[in-house]
Amino acid sequence: MLPLNLGIRAHDISAASREELGEKLVTNGFSHIQLAVKKSFPAALPSLDSISSGTGHFFGDYFARLGIKVSVLGCYVNLASPDSTVRRQAIDHFKQHIAVAPSFQAAVVGTETGSVGNGYTTKNYIHEAYRTARQSVAEMVAYAEQLGVIVGIEAGINHPLYTAALAKQLVQEIQSPNLRIIMDCANLMSVENHQQQEKVIHQALTDLRDDICSMHLKDFVVAHGQIKIVPVGTGWMDYSPILKFLKYDKPLMFASLEATTEEHLPNALSHLKELYARI
Repeated sequence: MLPLNLGIRAHDISAASREELGEKLVTNGFSHIQLAVKKSFPAALPSLDSISSGTGHFFGDYFARLGIKVSVLGCYVNLASPDSTVRRQAIDHFKQHIAVAPSFQAAVVGTETGSVGNGYTTKNYIHEAYRTARQSVAEMVAYAEQLGVIVGIEAGINHPLYTAALAKQLVQEIQSPNLRIIMDCANLMSVENHQQQEKVIHQALTDLRDDICSMHLKDFVVAHGQIKIVPVGTGWMDYSPILKFLKYDKPLMFASLEATTEEHLPNALSHLKELYARI
């Protein structure tokens, strides 16, 4: 049986250096990471445009020696801002990450689509928000095509790309092999649909099957009328359809724990591995 190819969002692990992070990754058996350098090591990246190929080799070469892949180089920026100056800066920062992705040996450079306002707003659900985000993504993907880099876009219920159907629409409209989807099924859950999560997840994985580059593994509960993200294995997420997809349909696809800090890792890892072995 091929193993579950598990990684983690690097800034969910407390580490003052690449060496400390590497030791913890190896101890927990992770084979890859989603690395947002500014979040994990802010001194190494005072601002997003401080990134260089030197940054990439410093981290990428080290983790490669440990057998750990940078599955996603994170550069989470706001692609839907109505402020053209903010949006231009976001796109330029992302392009800089695309340019240095090979030095990290990164499989994908990833982001969400952002928000029309500061944080959640219902304006994210209007077509203009999607159109703005799509325009930003199209420019980034065109640049990525020149360098042979994959752009990963993550959908989320509170973002302009708020359903799997919109993610599929984005892929179909941009029509590029350099655009892929980072699938986070917890991000598709809402107060209204979470009781039909098996149907929501099945539809998303069916529609986006060949467009997915990596999977995020998160958990959630509903508290005070809102979705609340909790550590993996402590909430209501049904991982069975996700793990079946990873085991039988797309074996060895990158799958990263998210919003699960160190004290919760033993329970999260045992929960996922036991379920993966049983299905």
